[in-house]
Amino acid sequence: MSENAPAAPTLLTAWKGAQAQLKAAGIDSPSIDARLLLEASTGVGRVDILNDPYRVLDADKFAAFEAMVERRLKREPVSRILGKKGFWKIMLNVTPDVLSPRPDTETLLDVIVRAFPPQRAFDFIDLGTGSGAILLATLVERPGARGVGTDISTEAIAVARENAANLDLDGRCTFMRTEWAAGFADDSFDLVVSNPPYIPTGDIAGLDPEVRDHDPHLALDGGPDGLQPYRDLAPEIARILRPEGVFAVEIGWDQGAAVKALFEAAGFTGVKVVKDLGDRDRVVTNGPDPRVDPIPEA
Repeated sequence: MSENAPAAPTLLTAWKGAQAQLKAAGIDSPSIDARLLLEASTGVGRVDILNDPYRVLDADKFAAFEAMVERRLKREPVSRILGKKGFWKIMLNVTPDVLSPRPDTETLLDVIVRAFPPQRAFDFIDLGTGSGAILLATLVERPGARGVGTDISTEAIAVARENAANLDLDGRCTFMRTEWAAGFADDSFDLVVSNPPYIPTGDIAGLDPEVRDHDPHLALDGGPDGLQPYRDLAPEIARILRPEGVFAVEIGWDQGAAVKALFEAAGFTGVKVVKDLGDRDRVVTNGPDPRVDPIPEA
């Protein structure tokens, strides 16, 4: 081999090289993204990168890694490149037909696990379930729960069903293509959750490319002011929720007061706005506040 030939790439040089490229392109979390892509393209784990950093990559695996990095440089989200995304304690398949789950949405789970003790049996519905993230994470946390997920997208329902089967949760949940809660009887559920579209239509063009170009607009567009889904949901949730039941809906960071007022107008009392870990308004609920209410032990 010529002494001027480039050294064969190792786990460490591949990771660091990609990290530098992503950082230079202004990508958030370049180190994590580079590591996830390296693991996926080469079959190694995080421990391998740490304990065997000078392992040489064969040409095919390095080429696969470079192809993934190139996609990320074009602002395609890591979850889209890998076809999966972690949420709460579960791993989900994601496709272009569903919203890629976000850490902020885990605030809904913070409310749910405080509202329902671990062994309590209860019925709940996830309106606009998408990938099934909220519904399936709830089933994992609460073994006595049974859930229904609805969505107007046939493709999203297919993804949610696949995720339920992969997690061996399909025996405790069902999925239905319908608009919100259409077709369900009054007083049917102990818990109603939803992460509806809440981006004002005019704001979508200014979103990060990862969201604007890769998440389905059906799951983003909340109408001219971003509040139309809540106007539709508030009376429907009031109709299907049992007395003493709990609802929790995700909101945009500046929508707390407006959404709270809509649910109060629908007849709910004790409505509160819950903040996420970034201290921004994230959930409207009549349930517990994770900042002050403990998780029940039994």
